[in-house]
Amino acid sequence: MRERVASGVSLVLFLAAIVVFNSTVPAALNIAIALISVFAVFEIISALGLSKNFVLLIPSLVFSAVIPLIQVDMLQQTAYFLYTVVIFGALILYHQVITFREVGVIYSMSLMIPTALETLISLRNFGGKHGMFYVMIAIFSAWIADTGAFFAGSLWGKHKLCPNISPKKTVEGVIGGFVLNIVAMIVFGYIFHAVYYAYSVEISYLTLVVIGFFGTIMSVLGDLSFSLIKRSCHIKDFGEIIPGHGGILDRFDSVIFEAPFVYLLVQFLPLVFQ
Repeated sequence: MRERVASGVSLVLFLAAIVVFNSTVPAALNIAIALISVFAVFEIISALGLSKNFVLLIPSLVFSAVIPLIQVDMLQQTAYFLYTVVIFGALILYHQVITFREVGVIYSMSLMIPTALETLISLRNFGGKHGMFYVMIAIFSAWIADTGAFFAGSLWGKHKLCPNISPKKTVEGVIGGFVLNIVAMIVFGYIFHAVYYAYSVEISYLTLVVIGFFGTIMSVLGDLSFSLIKRSCHIKDFGEIIPGHGGILDRFDSVIFEAPFVYLLVQFLPLVFQ
């Protein structure tokens, strides 16, 4: 538990540093997302036992790093095209040692993970000068839902949610995630409204409540989805890079589902009004 808390605090401080330096070094967020994407894709490939298959590994890691770093549509489309050509070219050239199943899983994960996480960059750009507030809400909503579910499940969990996928996840834990996430979103909104913005802008508490509620669903969906992947690969965690949490994917699985949801939501329900 102590390791889990310490690692959680470190992650929050890391995010805080990106927020603080965003105005002077805006590329910091892009670099952070690129690194997270690379580690996450590497963990998936390692879980499949294909980390030594360099003809699939190297192009996938390069693509995962490139997508968050280049924000020009034409360049991104070129990257998608080149990655597709290289991966399926490798399947043709090495079809005797590489299966379509392996290529399909790696290709889909290498597309999904950096593309989903890149929406955090899109959130920052969409929010303008309030962009990092949008980013923090998207990340913290996923993590807080997970934290609420963990503690509520540990204290009161009796009814299993999906025992065949995640034996420790309980209905009571998910309810705790809903409650803590909604309350935390309202509190964060008030702190930013009253302290950070000094009432100079209006915060939509309706949007925050919606994020807290549906964001918890997205968090659970992400957690269960990647738990199913781990069970299929017969592993407990995706790695040990974050003590007490596991691998990068063990910490960002919920963010992969949460970030795109928040990005789509704020197109219709803005968080900040001038």
